[in-house]
Amino acid sequence: MTDPGDGVERPGEGADDKVSAAAEVYLRLKALTTGRVDARGRRRASARRRRRGTDDESVPYGAGRDPRGIAQVMDQLTTELGWRAPLAKSEVMAEWGELVGAETAAHSEPVSIEHGVLTVQCASTAWATQLRIMRNELLKHLAVRFPDARIESIRFLGPDVPTWKRGPRAVPGRGPRDTYG
Repeated sequence: MTDPGDGVERPGEGADDKVSAAAEVYLRLKALTTGRVDARGRRRASARRRRRGTDDESVPYGAGRDPRGIAQVMDQLTTELGWRAPLAKSEVMAEWGELVGAETAAHSEPVSIEHGVLTVQCASTAWATQLRIMRNELLKHLAVRFPDARIESIRFLGPDVPTWKRGPRAVPGRGPRDTYG
């Protein structure tokens, strides 16, 4: 017999079959928890037989092994990765013309969707006002057609025009309009 720190030699084992004490403890714990490996690190025949009898996943025509279509695979992938909402939002942006009609789409453009608010830039204040009147109807269509986008409100902006209140040339007071005084 050898020192327990160097290795353990059992009767009937050759010098090349030495197992360190740490490895022996590991193998015993593994055998106790899994029931598949004996103390020497060999698989037990009963575990092998038992595994063959209960392992249905290796059967080529077992349940869950049928091929699936690409649409079903992509749908599962988008659900697992959390892409449903971003994809629905991008569909709203891409299909704006179909949603509101060709004429309205020619005078309005969706800019962004943030925190459930769809922001639409309009060509004129008249178009922005008309779309504000149609807001509830548009929200209903969005909820039916794109439920995953989770759009709760729509904000319509008029055309970009210069303002005297903010910007690099802003001055205190009335500004450049203060000519009579």
